[in-house]
Formats: sequence, structure tokens, C-alpha cells
Amino acid sequence: MPQKITIIDYGMGNIFSIQKRLNKLGVDVVVSSRREDVASADKLILPGVGHFGRAMENLKKNNLIEILNEAVLIQKKPILGICLGMQLLATSSEEGSVDGLNWISGTVEKLKLTEASRFKIPQIGWNTIKIEKLSKLMLGIKDQEEFYFVHSYKYVCENPENVLNTTNYEENFCSAIEHENIYGVQYHPEKSHDQGEQLFKNFISL
Repeated sequence: MPQKITIIDYGMGNIFSIQKRLNKLGVDVVVSSRREDVASADKLILPGVGHFGRAMENLKKNNLIEILNEAVLIQKKPILGICLGMQLLATSSEEGSVDGLNWISGTVEKLKLTEASRFKIPQIGWNTIKIEKLSKLMLGIKDQEEFYFVHSYKYVCENPENVLNTTNYEENFCSAIEHENIYGVQYHPEKSHDQGEQLFKNFISL
């Protein structure tokens, strides 16, 4: 029986390019803000571009936090957070000074750069990743592969063992996380050509 992946639509954009990528891979994809579509999914994707505080507010308004906690923490369904979706996995954020989902302990902090002539905020464009540990999500992806980034904030992960990728943008920052069934990437696999497609294939195969 084919698996069902639900992309959670909580009004923060960056959804349909992900759906298009997954459809290309022959996956049954549902884009939804309904609790029942979270409950019936085999895997979940939490996308997002925008403001952390507003995103958490939207998840609460749609009564999604409780069902997400049940699906991810109790039923252990694999979930992939992308960009803002990864940041929402943290304990809290400077952006809006609000609590996150707190699934992987850490804080979201604004990029603090000193060489303004070389490094701009937000970081927009291609950058390399360093693979920090073995992971099924990274199968077939080379160390120092390039992915596409658009972000002004970074995830400061409390436990180094949960750091999957790091990236240098004047300073090293965490660009992917992993703990048990929970995965997050700061970059955009849906905009990252073959290597992004490989990451989605790996997620589908978990």
C-alpha cells in the first residue's frame, strides 16, 4: 500500500514547490491544515517561510500542536521540518520571543555577522553542508554538497549529537538536525536540484 505524506499547511508559504517535487517522485501527497490528515499520514512535512512567532500562532489557531505532538512524539511518525519548519522544532526563538514545539532542545537566534561587505542577512543562495554524522537522510549525498538557503536566523542546538549538518556563513551554524524520527533542514531541498531530490527520496524511504 503506498504511503501518504501530509504537508502541513499553516499559512506560512513554501508548500506547493515541495508538493510538486514529491509528486514527481510518485508519492501520495496531501496538503492540509486538518487534524485528521495529520493523524492519517505515514510521514509529515512541516514547511515554512516567514516569522517564527506568527507560525506558532497559526499552528495554535488550527489546533495542530496537540495532534502533531501525538503523531511525532507518541506514534513516532517521521517528520521533516524545512527552513522555518526546522526552526519551529526548537525550544524557543528570538523572533517573536515565543516558545517553539520543543522537540529538539535549542534556541533560534538571529545570524550575527560582522563582515557586512561579504556576508548579507538574510543568507540567500547556494552554500555547502558538512555532514556531521551518519544518517539515512544523507544517503547518496556527498559531504560539502551545495544546497539552497534563504534565512536570517540559525538553530543553536543544545545537544551536539542532534546536529546532522553544519554550514559556514562567516561562522559555522547548524544547518540540519536529527533526533530519532525528527528531522530538520535549514536549507530548501525543493530548490536544490538533484541533491535535494535525493534527500526527499531518503525521507520517503525511512
